[in-house]
Amino acid sequence: MIHVELPFHLRTLAGITGSEVSVEVEGEPTIASVLDALEVRYPMLRGTIREYETGRRRAYLRFFACANDISFDALDSPLPPAVADGSEPLMIIGAIAGG
Repeated sequence: MIHVELPFHLRTLAGITGSEVSVEVEGEPTIASVLDALEVRYPMLRGTIREYETGRRRAYLRFFACANDISFDALDSPLPPAVADGSEPLMIIGAIAGG
């Protein structure tokens, strides 16, 4: 099981009460496979994390794994072993913009 932490606005949209959800991913987990599983379990999240047309990460969301920003990694690159074995979450965080 992969644990995923979501920002408040996405938890509210999906009707999730806790800060973390777990999804099952077959094979080697990647950002894309985790997002696919998340969107299957919570279809209302489709298009909120990745753009419909391109499948790319939305501009004001960031991905973190094991305290590292992996937002610019390829979506099909493997997640760190600690995330893959469920000991660390994949964090999806709303970026803060402005000055």
